[in-house]
Amino acid sequence: MNLEGNTSERVGILGNIHSFESFGTVDGPGIRCVVFMQGCPMRCQFCHNPDTWDPAARGQYQMTPQELLEEVLRYKSFIKKGGVTVSGGEPLMQADFVLEFFKLCRKAGIHTALDTSGVIFSDKAKAVLEYTDLVLLDIKTIDEAAHRAYTGHDARNNRLFLNYLQSIGKPVWMRHVVVPERTYDDSQLKRLGEFLKGFSVIEKVELLAYHTLGRYKWQNLGLDYPLEGIPELSADQISHARAILSEYGF
Repeated sequence: MNLEGNTSERVGILGNIHSFESFGTVDGPGIRCVVFMQGCPMRCQFCHNPDTWDPAARGQYQMTPQELLEEVLRYKSFIKKGGVTVSGGEPLMQADFVLEFFKLCRKAGIHTALDTSGVIFSDKAKAVLEYTDLVLLDIKTIDEAAHRAYTGHDARNNRLFLNYLQSIGKPVWMRHVVVPERTYDDSQLKRLGEFLKGFSVIEKVELLAYHTLGRYKWQNLGLDYPLEGIPELSADQISHARAILSEYGF
């Protein structure tokens, strides 16, 4: 994938793209092209991609929506039962680019998924959702008091985002990272299930086991790893967490 080119000759918005995965299988239904956008306002303690945080950092690719579509179309035969997922970072930091790209995807008959924290809830975000087929919405913690400590932001926009998705009938897959000593807690998981069961647009809830594979990225950036010493979530623990959520229909 080599799309640097001469930016002065391009027409359209340039997206700052951190990286690109051609055959993703864990970010939405089917086989998908996954686009990771550069930039994120959150500072989650369990983030495994802190290298995507800085919106001013130059990603691997600077592309127009049309150029990205042309790249995706190279894999159309493989993703015909899947689609494209735009992730991050936080993709809604580049909402104008995502909107134009999703419009092109719709014209091309490509299923689109938006992987977001919901931290940005704005008119531009709503415009992107008009052309989004599925939202993968992260919920970092159900504990309002802990949310800012864990992420650097309160949970208000995340809740507003989910309420809006319910109001427009947009299909949602919820995602929740389960972290020992943080969110691996029976009472929190039950509160999460109780909260989420009130939203009919939620098709599934994905509980993701905390791992330390991204710790080296923190070290490479000269950052202290905030979860140093906390073990990865075990298979038994994630099974237990999923059993709790299953009691609420997920």
